[in-house]
Formats: sequence, structure tokens, C-alpha cells
Amino acid sequence: MTTHPILASFELASQFVKNRAVVAPMSRASATLQGVPTAAMHAYYEKFAAGGFGIIITEGLYTDTVASQAYPHQPGIVTPAQITGWRELATKVKAHGSLFIAQLMHAGALSQHLTHTQAPSVVTPLGTKLRSYGGGEGPFPIPAAMTATDIRIAVEGYANAAKNAVAAGFHGVEVHAANGYLPDQFLTAYTNLREDEYGGTIPNRFRIIAEILAAIRKVVSADFMVGLRLSEGKVNDDHYRWPDGAVTATAILEEVIKVAPDYVHISGEGSTWEKLGVYDNNESLTGMAKRMVKRPVIANGGLEDLAVAGRALQEGHTDFISLGKAALANPDFPVRVAAGLPVLPFERAMAAPFPPLEA
Repeated sequence: MTTHPILASFELASQFVKNRAVVAPMSRASATLQGVPTAAMHAYYEKFAAGGFGIIITEGLYTDTVASQAYPHQPGIVTPAQITGWRELATKVKAHGSLFIAQLMHAGALSQHLTHTQAPSVVTPLGTKLRSYGGGEGPFPIPAAMTATDIRIAVEGYANAAKNAVAAGFHGVEVHAANGYLPDQFLTAYTNLREDEYGGTIPNRFRIIAEILAAIRKVVSADFMVGLRLSEGKVNDDHYRWPDGAVTATAILEEVIKVAPDYVHISGEGSTWEKLGVYDNNESLTGMAKRMVKRPVIANGGLEDLAVAGRALQEGHTDFISLGKAALANPDFPVRVAAGLPVLPFERAMAAPFPPLEA
């Protein structure tokens, strides 16, 4: 038996969490074409709960039927059928004592499903579509610049999705403002060329994120968790890093302080937590978030190495460890750690989307 710090319990937004192991949100492209969770998805999520994970965060769920959907078999949290599907699954997950959090996602310019996309500005996304997600291949469409009405509709979509997540029995939601999707497109200078109140300065570029969290807070109870996910790298530009390092990180985190999420989830897109290293001020981004925001932090990226995970927790860089590939290879990761069993290696085939069981 082992007493690794990842096994310690924690209180998150008044909710008891049995350990610090979190299943990271991973797109599976496995819902029906109507965005409803399939039997395969039920089995997928329940095995992590049975395997002892303290928190399970869903793959990104689209938030409206206007412009948010990223790929054809992406699940949503919009329609009555989708809500019912998630409610049935949430009951199974919660029976194992895991917290279940719905990640709310708007693809913006990175939609592989829509031909007419929306974004902060008319900027063609870098990179190409991911063929494995069923959205075709080749370049992304050139997006239309969002009007004030478009922005309002998108923000309302997040709020409605959060209400639906409450109805579906989730413990909370995570606003996906990372990895190059719509909120991150506003936050990133090269995809946001606006000259209005949503462009230019970091507070302006962060504005839509603040509006999304405020809109959600208005429609959910105080004990319903609202988290925020951020990253430097993007799915279509994984080498991107915030300019000026700690200076930009400080400015962004100052805006995060104002919106006061229940937790901050830092994604290691394109790298690992350890390889991302520290800024010139000798702090990691996760450590800066803990110090400045004074809210629990989830770190992500290559943390299946128990020595690295232990150091990240013990040195105060993070409160939780978010696992993607390692969770796919070890759906019973916490059980294995507690028993002193080896962590099984990840194989690339494990990441392939599994086909939906229903049309």
C-alpha cells in the first residue's frame, strides 16, 4: 500500500473529493448525431468512477445549436434528450462517489462540423481539421466576425447549458476557455483583432469569459461548482505560448481573480506540466494561479509520473492532478496507486474515438 499525496482527500467548493485524481476532458466523438450520450459513453465514464477517480470532467459539450458544435458526434447539453442521457449517466457516476463536472465548450472558428463559423475576427485558423473526428479534412472555414448580438447569444448559450447541467445532475460545470476554442480565441491577440470593448487589452479580451461566468452564476445555486480551464497551447497551435510569459500570465490571472471561479484548470496542451517549466519569475503557471487566485488548481499534462505528480502537489504548484492518456490506459489509476501496482503505459490506439453505438 502507498500514501502518495494524490490519494489525499480535499474539499472543493463545499464538496468532499475523495482524492486528487481527475479525469481530464477528452473528446471521444462518440455521441449520436443528435448529441445524445451512447451506451459506449456510459461505460466509458462509469469505468473511471468505478476505478476510484475523485473527479471526472466530461469531454466538451456544445452549448447551443447556433454555432458552438465542434464535430458531428460531439455530445451536447442543449436538448431534452441530451439532458436525459446525461442524467442517467450522472446517476451511475455519482453512485461510485465521484464528482461529475460538465465541460461547456463553444468551438468558434475551430468547428469541424459547421460550414459557417463564428469567431472574434475574420481570421482563418491555423492548421487543418482532424479527420479522425469525422469533420472532414483540409482547412477550417473562414469565420465571420461576431456581432454584439452573436456574443450575447453565445453567452446565453453557456448559461442555458449550465442550467441544463443542473437538471442533468452534475456537480458543476467547467467553462472551456482553453486550447484555442471560442473564449481562447477572444483571449489570444492574433485571433482577436477587434477594436471594440472585446478587443485590444487583456481585460477587454477576457471580457467574454467574465460575461460567461457571470451569466452562469445568475442561473445556478451557490453550491453548484463553476470552474475555468485555461491554457497557453492550442489544439491547432500547440507551440503557442503567452507573450512575455509571467507578465501576460499575471495580467490574465488578475482578470481570473475578478470572476472568482471555484477552481482553475490549467491545460498542458502541446507539452507536459514539467516541460512547460517555470517563467522568469521562477513560478509555474499553476503555482501562480494558486498564489494569485487563491482557489484550488488542477494541473494537467504528463503527470502520470508519480514522482512528478507528488512534487507538484507537495511543493504547492497544484491541488489536483488531471490525467488524460494515463486515465485511458489506467481507468483504475487511483486504485493502482493505492495498491502500489505499476501504472500501465499508454498506447496511441487508446486515444482513437470509439464509434457511436447509435446513429
